Amino acid sequence: EVQLVESGGALVQTGGSLRLSCVVSGFTFSTYAMSWVRQAPGKGLEWVSGFNSGDSPYYVESVKGRFTISRDNAKSTLYLQMNSLKPEDTAIYYCAKSNDGYYQHGMNYWGKGTRVTVSS
Repeated sequence: EVQLVESGGALVQTGGSLRLSCVVSGFTFSTYAMSWVRQAPGKGLEWVSGFNSGDSPYYVESVKGRFTISRDNAKSTLYLQMNSLKPEDTAIYYCAKSNDGYYQHGMNYWGKGTRVTVSS
């Protein structure tokens, strides 16, 4: 059974930092592209960052230079280091597994999310 479990969300002040983690099981982590996707209050899903299998990370423009995605294949864990947080980063952050080695091809499994709230 595929499982993705996020953690690390919290309430922080503007300018603060958080590190999100996503522990996965039930599939070969290194084989698939992985992403972080967020949903702000009252808004739709927004892809934030992702890794294609064996490739460099990708970011949405609004988080470039502030967020860093990483993965530890030995621990089957995906991370998102978030620095210089802004109120507009407030959202539920989801970890998502792609259908194959490319995040652009869509996601087929999602975690339940972890809430990040950035106070102004």
